[in-house]
Amino acid sequence: MAKGRIEINEELCKGCEFCAMVCPYDLIGFAAGFNSRGYRPAMLIDPDQRCTGCTLCAMICPEAAIAVYRQVKQEVLQ
Repeated sequence: MAKGRIEINEELCKGCEFCAMVCPYDLIGFAAGFNSRGYRPAMLIDPDQRCTGCTLCAMICPEAAIAVYRQVKQEVLQ
């Protein structure tokens, strides 16, 4: 299975919860505190590293606050 991770720009996030709704593994939660704009920003909760980097969260984010990184397998060419 592919491995990925996301980074969320907390200052851009407005806590709309769209990203959490589309995550197939329910890996996105929300901070206990607020950002400078008064929103509870989203955060990745992935202790078992189940994120696949599917990009669904980033595609649905209206603020473009999510960057997705995906681990790519390197094949050795001979």
